[in-house]
Amino acid sequence: MSEKFPIMGKTYKGLEEVLAKELKDLGAEEIEVGIRAVSFKGDKAMLYRANLCCRTATRFLVPLVTFTAQDADELYDKAKGIDWSEYMSSNQTFSIDTTVYSENFTHSKFVAYRVKDAIADQFNEKDGKRPSVSLTHPDLMVNVHIADRTCTISLDSSGESLHKRGYRISQNEAPISEALAAGMLLLAGWKGDRDFIDPMCGSGTIVIEAALIALNIPPGIFRKEFAFEKWRDFDADLFDEIYNDDSYEREFNYKIYGSDISRPTIQLAEENVKSAGLSKYIELQACSIENLEVPASESMLMVTNPPYGERLKDDQILDLYGDLGRLLKRQFAGNDAWVISSQEQYLSTIGMKPSKKIELVNGKLDCLYCHYEVFAGTRKDFVMGKIERGEYHKEQNNSEEFDRAERGHFRFEKEKRVDRDDEQRPYRGEKRQHSGRRFYSDKPGDRNYGGKRPTRPSRDEEGGYRTKYSKGSDGVRKFRRNDEERDFRGRKERKAWDDKGRINRNRRFEGQDSPNRRGFKSQGKERNGRFNKGRGYRSERNDAPEWTNIED
Repeated sequence: MSEKFPIMGKTYKGLEEVLAKELKDLGAEEIEVGIRAVSFKGDKAMLYRANLCCRTATRFLVPLVTFTAQDADELYDKAKGIDWSEYMSSNQTFSIDTTVYSENFTHSKFVAYRVKDAIADQFNEKDGKRPSVSLTHPDLMVNVHIADRTCTISLDSSGESLHKRGYRISQNEAPISEALAAGMLLLAGWKGDRDFIDPMCGSGTIVIEAALIALNIPPGIFRKEFAFEKWRDFDADLFDEIYNDDSYEREFNYKIYGSDISRPTIQLAEENVKSAGLSKYIELQACSIENLEVPASESMLMVTNPPYGERLKDDQILDLYGDLGRLLKRQFAGNDAWVISSQEQYLSTIGMKPSKKIELVNGKLDCLYCHYEVFAGTRKDFVMGKIERGEYHKEQNNSEEFDRAERGHFRFEKEKRVDRDDEQRPYRGEKRQHSGRRFYSDKPGDRNYGGKRPTRPSRDEEGGYRTKYSKGSDGVRKFRRNDEERDFRGRKERKAWDDKGRINRNRRFEGQDSPNRRGFKSQGKERNGRFNKGRGYRSERNDAPEWTNIED
């Protein structure tokens, strides 16, 4: 049995758990999820299989040593202490890749130079000859990771990033990473058990990855070479056995559809699909979302990566997302859709509330990956049906929505009734409450029935003032009490109105307010307090600990 050693898999933000599940299915042991990384243990066969089969990893590193270093000189001494002759000879080439998050080491290139000098000096002292550095196709790739003062030196077993599958021969502007596309599909639960559609497929990355997952074809099958194939202990027979094993591949009896508004872009996608050998399973067409007709299917999944507005105008982007929302509502009922975007305001234009949001990173952009459950009828019936079928799990969904759904407290759609004209209208209660509008209604369905709001007497039975409303254009209402009920402690009352009943916009107060309301924040030209439309006079206290004095 081969010896097992630690391995580190790198991935994108938000895909750590997906990669951990992939590794578990491949037989990895002692899996630990980190930040954009997953560590585990495995033998040589596991390392080969991980590079060949993992869809969401970008590279796999084999750590050689981990130590602490205060400065570049200590880093040089520790790197020189590794016996590099076990991994390469003086006739071979190597390269150094560095990742630094430290105040002690502020320049990643300087770190690379010091490690390079340590390796070269060791060979020069032993053999009198030093290996060369090669930035393209080196025989050994060394990775140096520094976090604060903790340094880890590893061997890169992948070489070129694993997201570069090898099937893409042409691409449009800013294509999505293959590894990210595969991660999105796995997060969406894609297993090839239904039809699939991407209405903005671009150069075809998502539809190709969907076909590879459906057929369970390893993503690394198209690569020409992995870095571990140049290692001294490379087992060619073992790798050939893993590479040629097709027992895990499966049949796919459904269809994958892709479309894009640009004919040249569709031609690029067709070239990539043909290069991957998947033309039998993928159907492409040039069509805008507005004119797209979704193929009839019992069940379908949509995963799409629309433009983020980096190269298009806002009005064009808003129209695009709006068309996507209309497509979902009209032709996609009963199915699931997943949309990724870096702009939440564009996602809101879809006009549907996502049931789940996942934070991902596409390139350098922080994105939201949103799940839309498209259903016919009311959301109440939809969620209650899932609860009855046992498909609605509290731990996997919004707990507040689950609790409300379980109790049946929904307000997604109001009850209906037949009005006097036999028309179906929303039921609004026997009497609409006054909400600051000019008119009110005492019959359901009639907006202005009943005329103006009834007046109220200015005084109650005991002679005290009732609430009165200003007749000014601002619509400010002011609550007044009986003068005898207010105690100013010998100070003059400060009124908000002048003699004609208008709002007094001059300087209202000098110094402090009444004794029981101290420390008012000034606003404008030494004006204390403020008026808010429809809310009357409101003051903000500075002496309340839970308030902060932020200027408006």
